[in-house]
Amino acid sequence: MPGVVIYTDGACSGNPGPGGWGAVLMFGRHRRELSGYEADTTNNRMELLAAISALEALKQPCLVDLYSDSAYLVNAWQRRWLDGWQRNGWKNAKKQPVENQDLWQRLLALAQRHRVVWHKVKGHADNPYNNRCDELAVAEVKKHQNN
Repeated sequence: MPGVVIYTDGACSGNPGPGGWGAVLMFGRHRRELSGYEADTTNNRMELLAAISALEALKQPCLVDLYSDSAYLVNAWQRRWLDGWQRNGWKNAKKQPVENQDLWQRLLALAQRHRVVWHKVKGHADNPYNNRCDELAVAEVKKHQNN
């Protein structure tokens, strides 16, 4: 199984508001950048969509190290929130429906195809790949605001 390193980030101008996401995928010497936009969204949705889009871009099952500055994204895996949400019929600890369930379910399906290790990185710090993802996400928002 090939090993891939992925960095992701999401951005929103207002929350909710127009949002963008960015991802950098690295495999050996190869590097690919992805980004996208949604007109009316939230920061958390953009964080999830960045990871989804990056994993969807992989052509075969891979060993993935996925880095994100989103505690929401990474903690759902590391702290096993997803297990509890599924066990409780997609209800959170307050017995309310889990937000972004549609995206979590897409992400779960992708995580079953790949072997993903989730890593939390500090946002807006000295990590060049995380910073590049942020640039891509913010650029998507700016590009569409100028239309």
